[in-house]
Amino acid sequence: MICEKTKLALQKLFPAPEPKEIVTEVEGEEEDKKAPKAEPRENGLVERDYAVHGYHLDAQVSPDQLLDAITILDDAEFFIESITGVDWIKEDQLEVVYDFTRYDFDLCRVVIRTRVDRKEPAVPTITGIYAGANWHERETHEFFGIKFEGHPHLIPLLLPEDADFHPLLKDFKA
Repeated sequence: MICEKTKLALQKLFPAPEPKEIVTEVEGEEEDKKAPKAEPRENGLVERDYAVHGYHLDAQVSPDQLLDAITILDDAEFFIESITGVDWIKEDQLEVVYDFTRYDFDLCRVVIRTRVDRKEPAVPTITGIYAGANWHERETHEFFGIKFEGHPHLIPLLLPEDADFHPLLKDFKA
């Protein structure tokens, strides 16, 4: 029940998709010429099989939609489990991944993702909504270099305060 309500609330963040162009196969065309190029996933909401993925809803949002998505989860009484980063070096992007669940027995796990340019990685802080996100954001900042704009105390947790490197970036060299 709560997953369905959350899904409906999150869907309001995404406009109806425009119809996609239909691609037809041309006889004799080589397989690699037909295949579309891999692109970053478009913003939107996807239902997932919990047994396979470990979560029920997966929302890809733009950084300017992030606080709206997080507020929806807060209003539905979800708690933040974790925040981490992913380095999509080939796409020249960094992704921030937020995991949420609920305390009750109406199990519903939600993942919120947002991607930013690797050269200027910045997203708004969610500490004003979830105070417990404070140290998750600090850790993600120090290991991936993602800035959480508006964070009250974005200093390292584990690395030296003068560290000028981010060890979980794929191009990091020790």
